[in-house]
Amino acid sequence: MTSTTTAVPADPPADLWSPRLRAMTVGSVALVSLLAFEALAVGTAMPTVARSLDGLGLYALAFGGPFASGVVAMVASGIWCDTRGPRPAMWHGVVWFVAGLVVAGAATTMEVLVVGRVVQGFGSGLVSVALYVVVGQAYPEQLRRRIFAAFAAAWVVPSLVGPALAGLIVEHLGWRWVFLAVPAVAIPAALLVQPGLRALTGTVATRPPAGALARIGWACGAGASAALLHYGGQQRGALAAGLIAVALAGLLACVPHLLPAGFLRAARGLPTVIGLRALASAAFVAAEVVIPLMLSRERGFSPTGAGLVLTVGALSWSVGSWIQGRIGSPRSAATLPRAGLACITIGTAGVTSALVPGLPVLPAVLCWAVAGLGMGLLYPSLSVLTLEQSAPAEQGRNSSALQLGDSLAAATVLALTGAVLAAGSSPGPAGYATTLAVAAACGLLGLVVAGRVVPRPAG
Repeated sequence: MTSTTTAVPADPPADLWSPRLRAMTVGSVALVSLLAFEALAVGTAMPTVARSLDGLGLYALAFGGPFASGVVAMVASGIWCDTRGPRPAMWHGVVWFVAGLVVAGAATTMEVLVVGRVVQGFGSGLVSVALYVVVGQAYPEQLRRRIFAAFAAAWVVPSLVGPALAGLIVEHLGWRWVFLAVPAVAIPAALLVQPGLRALTGTVATRPPAGALARIGWACGAGASAALLHYGGQQRGALAAGLIAVALAGLLACVPHLLPAGFLRAARGLPTVIGLRALASAAFVAAEVVIPLMLSRERGFSPTGAGLVLTVGALSWSVGSWIQGRIGSPRSAATLPRAGLACITIGTAGVTSALVPGLPVLPAVLCWAVAGLGMGLLYPSLSVLTLEQSAPAEQGRNSSALQLGDSLAAATVLALTGAVLAAGSSPGPAGYATTLAVAAACGLLGLVVAGRVVPRPAG
């Protein structure tokens, strides 16, 4: 028994805000914004939460737990979307997400809050993959770059105001409302998407593909390894090195079973598409983590000033996404990935200029803007390529793999960055330069293999 998908109508809408797509677009973008806000706001609120619940010992698990459950959910969502369509995965994801927020917001102990965070992370993973499949089934090809650009923009406002808004909520309403206020928006957003999801009736229920249960098992292993990696990255000395080594071994054992064959050797087509997303994520996250610390310690920036530099990168990311959504189809599928990776490589390498005594910081800030522009050009274009190179019955699996590679690469580089910065008595110029060099190397490696996003011609 196979699954089939209803094709986009012969006369598809020419705009994201056409009557047929308007509610779907608004609801989808709102859901992405909520996922982004919660991911950013919790970091601001968690120190207060841990003190209030006397749970500093579980602080790391409150972040690693939802990350691990999200990894499992991404794989499960991919399987579910390919066999039943995105509607069940989307609705279950929203329910799990909201339920986790309510449990966390009502928690009276840190253990209960961690449970709520794990449930919330599982829901986020289900929704994030289902949204990609919705794009593949509901939006015609000429609009996919624009909707993915809208998704990228949906992260910008939360990145600008999310931490500050969360701080105000914690100070004036209490930390619980950082969790409890989000369902009031999440449920209406999901209801806006519902009519469009109901119209996607072309996916016929099938049995799960062969090996689906094994994939869930490998996902559990990868999730546990990622959580251990996250925890190890927050430790120091021999303990950190040991935990990171065990976690990396677990990831190396599990990841090949979850990503397309040929991922590690950059095989042509989809494996390279997913690999480029992972490399770009690793490069950007490594630089993003080190910039505030470097500017505050080496240049005397206030937390607000260092945060504004990161804001420049977020804004330029949005600009890059807007640009790629408005240009025509490039002559080669590799054009936008190459341009994006070139910007990421140049930008992350150029940030090291802030370590040169006597040199103004402005060149480093401009380089960070270039890196953000590259991410904006790259991310949506790779999302589009993933859908273009996926059969309808494999959009869920491949969208899951794209986001898994992204998330696991970010977790790995965060742990390794923490280890590098903690290697000395305190972070110094050598640690910052090493981290930024690794970031630039990831971008350069991606640039070298970017041409392989073009599949080998059949025959």
